[in-house]
Amino acid sequence: MGTAIPELLAELLPMVAYTIAAGVLTVIGFAAEYASMQHIGAGETTVAFWLAAIGCVMLYAGVYGLGYQKVLARAFGIEQ
Repeated sequence: MGTAIPELLAELLPMVAYTIAAGVLTVIGFAAEYASMQHIGAGETTVAFWLAAIGCVMLYAGVYGLGYQKVLARAFGIEQ
């Protein structure tokens, strides 16, 4: 019974880390997209397009790369 706790932690810690990383990347991606819209409204198109590109990359990494491929695949036991 003493070995169940380390095995459980070995499974849960990466899952928690991936979940937190996916959430952080997604929130930062949304913030970059919002800032992009603000810069478009101000007429600064170069900065706006740069922020839009960075926001898209972060959203892709957070939602699909980590959220879907790592967290959901591990939670439901889907092998890739």
